[in-house]
Amino acid sequence: MFPAKPLSAKGRMRSLRTICVTLTGVFLFSFGALLLTGKPSSPSYLDIQDAPAYSAIVNLESYVQGPPTQRFRDNLRNDTKYITSWTSAGWSTSTPANHYCTTDYCYLLANDVMTYGNLIYLALITERIPIIAKFLSSHIDKSAPPFAFGEVIDVPRLSQAIGIPLLEWHEVKDSESQVLDDLGCWSVWESVQRNKQNPHPRGSTSLNRLKLDISWTQTPDWVELTPGRRDDHASFWSLAMLGFPDTRPNSLELTNHPSPQHQVLCFDYLYFVGAHHTWEWELDYSPAWRFVGQHMRWNASLERIADAHTRRAMNVPVNEPMPPYISIHIRRGDFGNQCRDVPLDQCFASLSVIAHRVSEVQEELRTQKGIEVTQVIMTSDERDPEWWSDVRALGWTWVDYAKERTEEIYGKWHPVFIDAIIQSNGAGFVGTRGSTMSTLARRRVQSWHDGPTRLIKWGSAGADNH
Repeated sequence: MFPAKPLSAKGRMRSLRTICVTLTGVFLFSFGALLLTGKPSSPSYLDIQDAPAYSAIVNLESYVQGPPTQRFRDNLRNDTKYITSWTSAGWSTSTPANHYCTTDYCYLLANDVMTYGNLIYLALITERIPIIAKFLSSHIDKSAPPFAFGEVIDVPRLSQAIGIPLLEWHEVKDSESQVLDDLGCWSVWESVQRNKQNPHPRGSTSLNRLKLDISWTQTPDWVELTPGRRDDHASFWSLAMLGFPDTRPNSLELTNHPSPQHQVLCFDYLYFVGAHHTWEWELDYSPAWRFVGQHMRWNASLERIADAHTRRAMNVPVNEPMPPYISIHIRRGDFGNQCRDVPLDQCFASLSVIAHRVSEVQEELRTQKGIEVTQVIMTSDERDPEWWSDVRALGWTWVDYAKERTEEIYGKWHPVFIDAIIQSNGAGFVGTRGSTMSTLARRRVQSWHDGPTRLIKWGSAGADNH
């Protein structure tokens, strides 16, 4: 770096004059364009087509040897350390029908996003480069190919926001390679799982796809976030310690298993990880959300597809600005298993309760931001046609994926993606307490659009009365 040469007073005056002239020109150009079009620009949170272009902050070849290789180690640089893990449960155990996004199909999307958010946060605090596997499709449709992380998330934008490069496995190892690579990994799940009668590593079909032969080493018990409570959670910094030279050898003395390799820090399962508290993504201080999650914006091509579906749901022509709307996510489905002896119509909040929460969000938008929002879009796993008829009676709308032929045109993944994007692009949001899908949508609306949100309580009669 060379020190900047100080400007003279005359030079500073010239610079100031130049800036003023430039700003004046920009203002006049923008004002003229507004007069010509006769239309104000759409709200910033809906400017999908004009999203800023982000270039990668680094050349990825600075962190790998070159194009994908048959053996992944042949592509790693000796002067670079890496970290990896995988999703475990896939995205779904069922497929959406008609206009609803089934619970498993949707909340596993949120779980997998959180898992990779935790992985990337661990990469930050261990100063390593994350290698991210594809999202699995085996629980959606075995014939459907998995989706690359970068096909869902805007990787260049994320990389620039957090200040480190991100690698994907298909950029390191040839996806068509049949070479079996050995890799030593830490098993977190053996140490933290509640059922310790038969502890075992958390498997993933990604291992077969990547042709990886894993030798597992159980992490020490001190990686537990809250020792003795058996809440499935591990501590970020306890896991991070295993990536540093002083702690790693001492931990390996505790076992007789093959050693995890130091260059590639590898864990079996990173969904249940926190810094101080369980289920931390729900909390405002969550480091994984603040330093990674909020920067995981959607891939632009997915945004465009979701934008088109949203416009048709609200009958908004493509040549008109997208109006602000309130998004709703109501999870019922498998939550009914937690109602126990409480009848479902009392366990779950009624539509009138949901409408009251929507009115609160509308009022907050009106008084705090001066926005009058009348459009409301529902996303839910509810399958009762009468319930959806009552939603329509409230003047709300939704995306009918059967009518749109979304799966036929784009594939079985896309209803999940579109629901998540619709939720995240609301000017305000109403969701279901305890649902990870709602948790992520709430955080996105708050962070991306400074929007008001509500989470509806459930589980007993009148649970959300207030």
